[in-house]
Amino acid sequence: MVTNTSGKKKTAVARATVRDGEGRVRINSQPVELVEPEQARLKMLEPFRIAGEELRDGVDIDINVEGGGFSGQADATRTAIARGLVQHLGDAELRDAYMNFDRTLLVNDVRQSEPKKWGGPGARARYQKSYR
Repeated sequence: MVTNTSGKKKTAVARATVRDGEGRVRINSQPVELVEPEQARLKMLEPFRIAGEELRDGVDIDINVEGGGFSGQADATRTAIARGLVQHLGDAELRDAYMNFDRTLLVNDVRQSEPKKWGGPGARARYQKSYR
């Protein structure tokens, strides 16, 4: 059985394909062990630490992630992996464990950066005004 899921964070979008296998996790056709920086790799593998490492041995996960920076991509990837595992295994206890740990494992973070407006250098900041 093959399960397709996705995760989003800011402008990063991760699409995951979960299938029965022997524990391979690939991100953009590259083993997850080669992902840098280490902080992003640890974030991506969080769903396995909560579910238990033995769960990883039964599935292969291929993830295609694009957009955003490394941190946003890591968050999008972890959401896609967690959703894929819950959907693939159909395990309500795993879903509850993820929800108790961190809701963003299963629910996308909908926050986006506010667009820049005229009259200033950013979304809210305004140019300084001189009276003299």
